[in-house]
Amino acid sequence: MNTSHMGALPTHSQRIAEPQAEIGDADWHWLFRAAGVAALLSAVCIPIQMIVFVAWPPPLNGSVGDWFRLFQTNRLIGLVDLDLLLVADNVLLIPILLAFYVALGRASESLMTIATALGLVGIVLFITSNPAIEMLSLSDHYAAATTDAQRTIYLAAGQALLAGWQGTAFQVGYLLSSIAGIVIPVVMLRGTIFGKATAVLGILANAIGLGLYLPAIGLFLALFSVVFLEVWYILLGRRLLQLGRSTAKAVTT
Repeated sequence: MNTSHMGALPTHSQRIAEPQAEIGDADWHWLFRAAGVAALLSAVCIPIQMIVFVAWPPPLNGSVGDWFRLFQTNRLIGLVDLDLLLVADNVLLIPILLAFYVALGRASESLMTIATALGLVGIVLFITSNPAIEMLSLSDHYAAATTDAQRTIYLAAGQALLAGWQGTAFQVGYLLSSIAGIVIPVVMLRGTIFGKATAVLGILANAIGLGLYLPAIGLFLALFSVVFLEVWYILLGRRLLQLGRSTAKAVTT
């Protein structure tokens, strides 16, 4: 929260009227509320994903057989280790992106159009690249197989899925989402709806996340960016819910 102007805080009515004037149409309260809930749910998903990774890490050598055995031992852990919660997080990003477009469109309609398009394409690519459900199904078929020939077929199919897991679709989706995640907070800095702290956290989270492509320290940087992302989601959730309440009051008055 930016406290540099605490000596001249606006009144409650002014705080409601200011974002309302910047947003324009008051009838967006359901979108802001949905986006606020989605942001807070994303904030819940992140620590769960990290806890599972630490307590039940993915197979070290990443072989298909090890993944199949993990699924047969604990199906839920196998799904989480294959980033199923990140798929859910990307689905939750849809109302958040739409709420950003509505809230920030007047600050820069062209940049928000570009960022929203990049973000939505990135979401689609990330979701389609994830093989969690397919690997679960293949592991069940592998466990039920009665011949070596059948097992070989399922192992080959699983290997193909793992090869494409972080292939072109994932990499392009990651880049597009990161670019959108930087552009949107930059637009936030132009307006008054979101605080500067929220904007800076968004820029840091997504810029540091791009460190994934640096040799040696890339994975560490990507994991470190999650700290900023967690706080960002919490701030966003609170602010979007506030916008939902203020726009709902504008509709009823």
